[in-house]
Amino acid sequence: MPDQRSARDHVAPPDPSLAERSRAVATRSAARAGADGFVPFDRFMEVALYADGVGFYARDASPFGPSGDFYTAAHVHPLFGQTLAERIRAVARALGAGRPFRIVEIGSGDGTLATTILEALGPPTSVPGAEYLLVERSASLRRASLERVEDAGRRAGIAVRLASSVGADGPFEGVVLANEVLDAQPVRRLRWTGTEWTELGVRVVGEALVAAEAPLVSPVPGPGLPTSVEAGTILEVSPTAEGLVREVADHLLRGSFVVLDYGMEESELLSAHPSGTLESVRRHRVVSDPLEAPGATDLSTFVNLTRIREVARRAGLVPVLDCSQAEALGEWGFPALFDAAVRAAGSTEAEVRVRLAAKNLLFGFERFRALEWSAGAPRTGDRTAT
Repeated sequence: MPDQRSARDHVAPPDPSLAERSRAVATRSAARAGADGFVPFDRFMEVALYADGVGFYARDASPFGPSGDFYTAAHVHPLFGQTLAERIRAVARALGAGRPFRIVEIGSGDGTLATTILEALGPPTSVPGAEYLLVERSASLRRASLERVEDAGRRAGIAVRLASSVGADGPFEGVVLANEVLDAQPVRRLRWTGTEWTELGVRVVGEALVAAEAPLVSPVPGPGLPTSVEAGTILEVSPTAEGLVREVADHLLRGSFVVLDYGMEESELLSAHPSGTLESVRRHRVVSDPLEAPGATDLSTFVNLTRIREVARRAGLVPVLDCSQAEALGEWGFPALFDAAVRAAGSTEAEVRVRLAAKNLLFGFERFRALEWSAGAPRTGDRTAT
């Protein structure tokens, strides 16, 4: 989750205490190697981020906030979640009262966004028949967040449940949210030789991980890969992220799918980042080598917006909004919420904090995009921008 949440000018120093976790990641990764010992990068990244007991998101310590490794827009100020709540309320109105309405948050993390949204959806403007599902792979984050999210749900009159996946309970109507989720999905890292794409990954040498390259281990699903690029160019694609989009399309009967994340068009990624966008972050600082402390550092890449849009189109999702995150917040009611927060600040110091947080939300996430798709629901506030 680079660039927006970390300082590229600072590099986190090595931490010898991380050696045991790194060895465990290497051992787990080796178990996913092919017959030649090669581990494609997405298999390594899956272990380094999500493997039980050793992955970055499987730790007891939360990665979020000032004391963690990074922050998201939800941690900047409740205005972010309140604005999303306004969008959710608008979709619920469009679908019609008296129908079951499910809010599914993919990658709910420490529950900050869910709590803020639920508090904003509470009386007197509750959404009748609503339930909130938390889809979070990390058992430690689920444990840490569930109680407070459930409390917020009780106050809002909205049931809160855990779900193993978007489609675990079958088709539904409502809203699916994915805030800074796609960038953290495992990616295949591919390098163009001038005549073909090869696969980048790792090999385990003793207890260490070393970068490696091999022929493609399997065809790349989804849209075709470009071939008019300079030799040596690296492109990251995420079949996992694309699969999430297809899963939402398969199960969301009516409603909206909202993605908020940082990314670029494929052409921009190839021209501006020919070495790829992979970044490793720990304690708000960049770690120069992504293999240095696996399991203790966040790994992320820019979202390939071109591929995600095409996958959504093929899956039958209809674009509603495609613009910068700041523009989307404006479309969804941020200005009125900001004015109300300023009026309720109560002191000059509190007002300054609100204004600084709003400035960060609108201008500190400049590479973030908002993409919203409709799945059969009446479309409210449609606008497509670039």
